[in-house]
Amino acid sequence: MMKKCLIAVCALLLLFPTIAFADDPSATTLNMGLNALWVMLAGILVLLMQGGFILLEAGSTRMKNAGHVAGKTIFTLGLGSIVYWAVGYGISFGGDASEALNKFMGLGSFFFDPAVASADGSTPTTLFFIFQLAFAAVSLSIAWGGFAERAKLSSYLIFTLFFISIIYPVIAHWIWGGGWLAKDGAQDFAGSTVVHLTGAIGALAATILLKPRIGKFNKDGSANGILGHNQVFTALAVLLLWIGWFGFNAGSTVAVGDGFFGYVAFNTQLGAAAGAVAALLISWLVTGKADITAMLNGALAGLVAITASCAFVVPWAAVVIGLVAGVLVFFSAKFFEKIKVDDPIFALSVHGAAGVWGTLANGLFATEQLAGKVGVGQAGLFYGGGWHQLGVQALSVAVCGAFAFAASFIVLWVVKQAIGFRVTEEQEIIGLDLSEHGNYGYPEQMKKAGTSA
Repeated sequence: MMKKCLIAVCALLLLFPTIAFADDPSATTLNMGLNALWVMLAGILVLLMQGGFILLEAGSTRMKNAGHVAGKTIFTLGLGSIVYWAVGYGISFGGDASEALNKFMGLGSFFFDPAVASADGSTPTTLFFIFQLAFAAVSLSIAWGGFAERAKLSSYLIFTLFFISIIYPVIAHWIWGGGWLAKDGAQDFAGSTVVHLTGAIGALAATILLKPRIGKFNKDGSANGILGHNQVFTALAVLLLWIGWFGFNAGSTVAVGDGFFGYVAFNTQLGAAAGAVAALLISWLVTGKADITAMLNGALAGLVAITASCAFVVPWAAVVIGLVAGVLVFFSAKFFEKIKVDDPIFALSVHGAAGVWGTLANGLFATEQLAGKVGVGQAGLFYGGGWHQLGVQALSVAVCGAFAFAASFIVLWVVKQAIGFRVTEEQEIIGLDLSEHGNYGYPEQMKKAGTSA
């Protein structure tokens, strides 16, 4: 039996190249096929990160809101996909704008109608679209952290329209689409600023306008812990996101090539690992207890921080970037709580503070060799590049953060004035599952409509 199987496998291996590349058995076609498979796989991994965000937000919030968290994530992924196809992709990567306008936004490829297949040996634009859509969806899911447990479902709908059509695409164009920051040499390989900081700033605007959840802060300013209902969900979410990040970072090479995607993945793993270890140890040192939530946040912070620099730094620097991110996220969470900002899933610290640090880190640790390989910017301060790259990185953080906050705040302020942003006190107390959807995510656990979990 084993002998027959081996013969069959050998026959398939011999036949496959003939079948797959019968029309054009060239090396170019083979290379295109491998690149296309890699981009498709990476796009799937990034899309599956939405499952991680569902578990992360559901596990970090209360049982009475679990169904709402899951449902609105799928709904906004669907709506965001249509909006990105119609408008967002064209603003991010459209090439029909004048030279002056192209510095700030694309103008073309609206209602994107791609070629059926690649004719020139490059990766099909359909796959590039899927990959970039997955990134936009991640940024939107990060923003939902500021909405958690108190925003109307209608506000998710409206914010999705503006965030995916204008806010995120403009920033993506500035850095990835040939805009003015790209021409300045801003280094953000997979999106510490474009994806993570943009989403976190959207969350900041939301949480400022929504105000804290009922019971979060006392009259004297002290904070009460509002614990999530399932820490196992949260831990599983972090693992799913960690795995998805290999598509996020390594997939951003958009090519198999010489295996450079493996180096990017290697740095990604080191950054995440260092963040998890540093956060657990600092929480243990400061509080006397090894805080599981802090450790989970540290792993994500390490991933966020290494996202900008995974292709620009050597391994020891990836470890340092992760270690700093793990410590930073712990103290950042304490800071936001101290100034009475209610951030239920720590989006501002994990994606905001760590996103800023990861982007700036390139200005310190980027090597000349890797900057040349990627073809963006120059070496950082510690590798003989002087202060220039650090200045470019700081500028990109400042202008992208300012634009994302201003645009998000204006949209949400108008929503608040026009139709209301926050649910009523009664609706918040009974939970968004019942008040917004008419049913509970855990119906067997929630016996009465007025039960508070």
